[in-house]
Amino acid sequence: MSENAAADGESLLSCRGASKAFGAVHALYKVDFDVRAGEVMALVGDNGAGKSTLIKGVVGIYPFDEGDIYFDGQRVKINNPRAAASLGIEVVYQDLALADNLDVVANMFLGREQVHNRVVLDELAMEHRSREVLESLSVTTLQSVRQVVAGLSGGQRQAVAVAKAIMWDSKLVILDEPTAALGVAQTRQVLDLLRRLADQGFGVVFISHNLHDIFEVADRVTVLRLGQQVGVIDRARATQQEVVELITAGELAYVPGMEESADQ
Repeated sequence: MSENAAADGESLLSCRGASKAFGAVHALYKVDFDVRAGEVMALVGDNGAGKSTLIKGVVGIYPFDEGDIYFDGQRVKINNPRAAASLGIEVVYQDLALADNLDVVANMFLGREQVHNRVVLDELAMEHRSREVLESLSVTTLQSVRQVVAGLSGGQRQAVAVAKAIMWDSKLVILDEPTAALGVAQTRQVLDLLRRLADQGFGVVFISHNLHDIFEVADRVTVLRLGQQVGVIDRARATQQEVVELITAGELAYVPGMEESADQ
């Protein structure tokens, strides 16, 4: 495979043979994972399947022990989150990492504030940019970008976190359980937001245990089981039952302890 080609000629992100061990525990074993621009790729699996380890490897929190990462047609090394962000990879974690005591604008520019003469905050420019990004995502439920985040609903907070993630030349947005603990109406808002991201050309990774939400919005589904990729399916041609069967009984290429048993 050429270092200047994506693994399948189409993918925005491709992981090939990604492996990660913590001592004797194989958290990931030779996982292949692909995300295309303009699609929502769901990532599913039971607790301990390796979802978080895979994503943390992609963004450089736990760099892979083995395997290659291709991004936007180039083979890349991602050794820390800053390197991932410089490529255009952003993660919206379940806790959202928002400062409750600050308003929407301050949160969206937190740590990246725009200033005049290296001293004075350019409040007007930041406010304008915040409105622009939120409007591009058709976020209409916020009364003002000067609202304090502590007073926002769960769906509104998710919208702010996503807008913050895409406003820095991002290409791939990873969302960890974005609909967890949300009500029906707020969940609908978030799912619509994910779809709009994909329709605007972003690659979207949607991590969730909720298969109903996944089948509402995903284009494809990657299933992990015990640290291995056991299936990639087209959501439009699959059923929830088929996904459940892969999650619980998908065929493993390698069973820990198998080699040791064979040698005895």
